[in-house]
Amino acid sequence: MSVRADLRNVAIIAHVDHGKTTLVDAMLWQSGAFRANQDVEKRVMDSMDLEREKGITILAKNTAVDHALADGTSVTINIIDTPGHADFGGEVERGLEMVDGVLLLVDASEGPLPQTRFVLRKALAKHLPIVVVINKVDRADARISEVTDEIYELFLDLLEDDEAHKLDFPVVYCAAKAGRASLTQPDDGGMPDSDNLEPLFGVIMSAIPAPEYTDGAPLQAHVTNLDASPYLGRLALCRVINGTLKRGQNVAWCKADGSVQNVKLSELLMTHALERLPAEQAGPGDIVAIAGIPDIMIGETLSDPDDPLPLPLIHVDEPSISMTIGINTSPLAGKSGSKLTARLLKARLDAELIGNVSIRVLPTERPDTWEVQGRGELQLAVLVEMMRREGFELTVGKPQVLTREIDGKLHEPFERLTVDIPEDHVGTVTQLLGTRRSRMEQMINHGTGWVRMEFVLPARGLIGFRTEFLTQTRGTGIMHHVFECYEPWAGEITARSTGSLVADRTGAVTSYALFNLQERGVLFVAPSDEVYEGMIVGENPRNEDMDVNPTKEKKLTNVRSSTGEELERLIPPRVHSLEQALEFCRSDECLEVTPAHVRLRKVTLPAHERAKERNRAKKG
Repeated sequence: MSVRADLRNVAIIAHVDHGKTTLVDAMLWQSGAFRANQDVEKRVMDSMDLEREKGITILAKNTAVDHALADGTSVTINIIDTPGHADFGGEVERGLEMVDGVLLLVDASEGPLPQTRFVLRKALAKHLPIVVVINKVDRADARISEVTDEIYELFLDLLEDDEAHKLDFPVVYCAAKAGRASLTQPDDGGMPDSDNLEPLFGVIMSAIPAPEYTDGAPLQAHVTNLDASPYLGRLALCRVINGTLKRGQNVAWCKADGSVQNVKLSELLMTHALERLPAEQAGPGDIVAIAGIPDIMIGETLSDPDDPLPLPLIHVDEPSISMTIGINTSPLAGKSGSKLTARLLKARLDAELIGNVSIRVLPTERPDTWEVQGRGELQLAVLVEMMRREGFELTVGKPQVLTREIDGKLHEPFERLTVDIPEDHVGTVTQLLGTRRSRMEQMINHGTGWVRMEFVLPARGLIGFRTEFLTQTRGTGIMHHVFECYEPWAGEITARSTGSLVADRTGAVTSYALFNLQERGVLFVAPSDEVYEGMIVGENPRNEDMDVNPTKEKKLTNVRSSTGEELERLIPPRVHSLEQALEFCRSDECLEVTPAHVRLRKVTLPAHERAKERNRAKKG
């Protein structure tokens, strides 16, 4: 095997908000990718609006920096910035297909969390060398030695008996925001002794192997991601395994169905910093974008026309959550969106399937509704939010878990939940999770007034849990969860204990009606909002639903009263985000999602039809 000594391919993997994208920013600045006076946004790799708003990475992206060596030569380092949330695990798995090693980033205060376990498990399964980077060592609450021990424990937990040699990994101490790294452990809360990231670059050069290839082997390039250009059409992001790719070259396109077609590459692009620049050719180990194949899919292979050798298709974990997405069927449909038909909706879902290998789209009994399966609530909520911003009006059902039959028994997905809470709320949270069929795996008291607890519980027990958790911990609790395994069905789990206040007619909300209704529960609408029969306008503290009239107007007379014009003091309504509304839904409720509004509604709108359904349920 030969090696490309002038190239390194590395992915940065970590839990959410441990500093991956910030570290990439610092690496780009220190490698001279930007001018000294250039105006560059923070977290420059998070280019989507949703990524900037939520502060998380959703799509895996690649960049390349040139690192100068002491002998005057330079090495190109291709960096893949991956998402930290397990819901976007498909992006992580694709990113790991492109690299020869990973940087595992861990917060010096929070330590390893569920998604750290998830991404590390994926990297170890691919037998990739790992460099541990302990980031944010300058935090006032940093506990570097304890976190290092926790990382070793995590490796021991995930490694097989014959993989003990993988415990000999290099550790770099880093403050990514300041752009500093060190190989010697600083004091807790202190800065690394180096004033740049040179120690980190040095470890990447020594610990991450150069790409290997076979001399004289026919061309093989693996498609790991897709993008689009307004000028070139669909772009396929490939890692060249063997051989050479050239602009204008004829190649064999090895499709997922096993067929082979000869095609011509119209364009070849290579990434430098944040730009894709035209290139004449690319060799083994290079990560490139090619144009000219409009129907190419992720996981397919470009090979030599004379000797086509396809590579294995990319395998991703199966979905565990599903929800229905259909056209907007409410009386207010068409008021704010421009894309309303089932044909447009189906075309958009099919387009999502092309670039997102971790979701599935299945037909339902209704011709205008589809079942969309994914990794978790967040992934599906992000898809709905993106469609909403594109002008779609949708009806979105309550998320449901996907069960499977194993050895003749019904199994359901279980999640590993980690919560960080003040000591005062331990009893409350334990009781809250006890009703959701959870079992406690671990409890750690750091001695700082905060406690970390780990639970394993059914995934359906987490639907609607976040809002209740934040309420019970007065907004101080932090929770993270990741898929653990499939286990036998755990039994019935109590759903939301409150009912809904449901509008019984169509019209505009009046402040007079709300003033009388606010004693009944928490309201979700404000004066002058449009409502319709079957729309949920509030939360009833009791378990049953209550039909109410939020459009009632005050009767006017020609008799004046001294107190008649007194100001009506209204409590501000509770406004739900898309994720909060999905959590609030019960099985007979759904969401109306438009570019302007997220409304909660009953699946069956007429009150008399809902009454019939309740009677049938009681008899059944």
